[in-house]
Formats: sequence, structure tokens, C-alpha cells
Amino acid sequence: MSAAACTADSSSGGEGSASCVNQYTYQDRSYRDVANVDFTVGKKLGVATKPPCDDTGGRDKNEEPATTETAYEVDGISPEVAIAIGDTPEEATVFAAYSGSELPPEVEKLIEGS
Repeated sequence: MSAAACTADSSSGGEGSASCVNQYTYQDRSYRDVANVDFTVGKKLGVATKPPCDDTGGRDKNEEPATTETAYEVDGISPEVAIAIGDTPEEATVFAAYSGSELPPEVEKLIEGS
């Protein structure tokens, strides 16, 4: 099953707008979303956790707790490099484990092939 992922640009330029990195944790690794990637969803891996947004530097006790989504393999890529996350395989988007600000080469190839 194929899926395409894209995300909106969060740089709206509006004053006072809060933004959090769209990030999940799976098996002690952090993954960030990747836009405009054509990929094939693989088998179900388990649960990925999205930490609550803490863009102000101090958590408010009224903030939402961490949430979870289903993690899937991205066909042809190790889960240590990238996973797909979503309620269903059809809704899943690609999330990559970054090294600094660089995308893994395997994910770059997916983007180039899109």
C-alpha cells in the first residue's frame, strides 16, 4: 500500500504563534516528520509516543499529556532510520531519525524519487 506524506510549513510569521516540532519517540529514538515523500507502508511495528508540546519552556499542568499513534515500517528502510506513523496505514506519514539537522541518506533517496 502506498502513501504520500506532506506537512504544512509552520513558519507563518504571525506574532505570538506557538510552534512545536512534530516529533515522536519509538524504541528510545526520536523521529521528526518529513514532507513530500512517496513511500510504501510496511508491517505494523507498535506504538510511537508524541510528547506534549513544551514550546514555552515550562509545562502547564493543564496541558495535554503525551499521545500515542501506531508506528509502521517504511518499506525498504530500517526502522532505526525512518518509520511511518498514523492511525491507519493510509493515514501514516514518514518520520525520520535525524543526525543533527541532516536527513538520513535513505530518506533523501525517497524524497528524490518523489
